[in-house]
Amino acid sequence: MDFLEMATKRYSERAFANTPIEKEKLDKILEAGRIVPTACNFQPQRFYILKSPTALEKVKTVSLATYNAPVVILVCYDKNEVWKNRKEEGYDSGEQDIAIAATTMMYEAESLGVHSLWIRGFNSKTASEVFDLPENIVPGMMLALGYPSEKSKPSDWHFARKNIEHFVTEL
Repeated sequence: MDFLEMATKRYSERAFANTPIEKEKLDKILEAGRIVPTACNFQPQRFYILKSPTALEKVKTVSLATYNAPVVILVCYDKNEVWKNRKEEGYDSGEQDIAIAATTMMYEAESLGVHSLWIRGFNSKTASEVFDLPENIVPGMMLALGYPSEKSKPSDWHFARKNIEHFVTEL
């Protein structure tokens, strides 16, 4: 399957099976997040693997949107290692760098038959406290991973796509 076909078929999983992800597959997913391009190659991304019963219970205090995924990756960045734009005060690359990493991990998971769900409906400060993260680590999102259950199906609105003209303007 080519990339565009895979990306078109991929959907946000909301019905995970209670099946563990093989270590080899999880390692490949994490490697995909490691090798991504980041601003000036500063590589500020940090991944916290949440898969023990204790860690997954903690996740539920931060977000209920994990749908019982057997693995959740808390995707963060180190604010001391981000690229800072000298031409725009207060701007850094942290969120963009981890968005690239998380998206790449999401598609690597899909290529391995592992489904995913991008989760951002949580408070970063709460996540930092619950997982006792160092002060320089900023939680940006979570990526729930697992195999689909027998109830799995894309939502009705998943395949509703706007025309390319909506997105593209030639200047």
